[in-house]
Amino acid sequence: MPRWGMVIDLDRCTGCAACEVACKSENNIATVRPDQADMGRAMSWMKVETKIEGDFPDTRLSFAPRPCMQCDNPPCVKVCPVSATYLSPEGIVGQIYPRCIGCRYCANACPYTAKYFNWFAPAWPDSERAHLDPDVSVRPRGVMEKCTFCDHRLQQAKENARAAGRPLRESDFQPACADACPTRAIVFGDLDNPAHRVSTLKNDPRATRLMESLGTEPKVYYLTQKA
Repeated sequence: MPRWGMVIDLDRCTGCAACEVACKSENNIATVRPDQADMGRAMSWMKVETKIEGDFPDTRLSFAPRPCMQCDNPPCVKVCPVSATYLSPEGIVGQIYPRCIGCRYCANACPYTAKYFNWFAPAWPDSERAHLDPDVSVRPRGVMEKCTFCDHRLQQAKENARAAGRPLRESDFQPACADACPTRAIVFGDLDNPAHRVSTLKNDPRATRLMESLGTEPKVYYLTQKA
C-alpha cells in the first residue's frame, strides 16, 4: 500500500505562485472580492507563505508553499462529528463534501490552517464555466474545503494503469501544484517506495517538517535553504 507524500525544496522555490494558481484552476476554487478577502474569506488550498528577513535594504525573501500536511495522525479527523474528514488507507486526508455540516471543528483543530470554510455559493460567469474541471465537484455553500493532493488525478492514473494491465508508475500521477512548478521544487510520490525520488529526499539532512513536536506526523517535508 503506497503512502503518498510531498517534499518541497525551499532552495528552489522562487515564490512565483504557479502552484497556487494551478491548484485553484484544477480544483474549481472560487474567488471572492477584496472586501470579503479583508474579512479572511479568501480560499487557497495551496498558499505560498512569504518570510522577510533583515532590514531594508539588506533584506532577504524566502518562500514556503503550504498545502494540507496530510498528517498520519490528523487532528481534523478526530474532531469531525459526522466523519466528513477521513484518512484514506493511502494516507490522504480526504473531505466528503455532501456529508460536511460546516461546523468548522476541523479548521479549529488544524494547526496548519489548511482548511477553509466556503462562505458563499460559488458563482462563475457563463464565459468561465467552460474552464471548470469536470472531474472535481463544485462545492456548495457552507462546507469545509481542503487540499487532497489532487486525489481525482490519482484515481484516474490508477484506472489507466489497470486498463493497461500494469502497476502504477511514479510518472503516472502528479498533483497540479507539482505539475505546474517551473523549478521542480515540489516532488510527489510514495514515501515508502525507495524507487520514488520523494522517498530519498525525505531522508536528506535538510529535510524537516512543520511543527513536528505536535505529533501530527505530517507527510509534507521541506528541504531548508542552504547556507
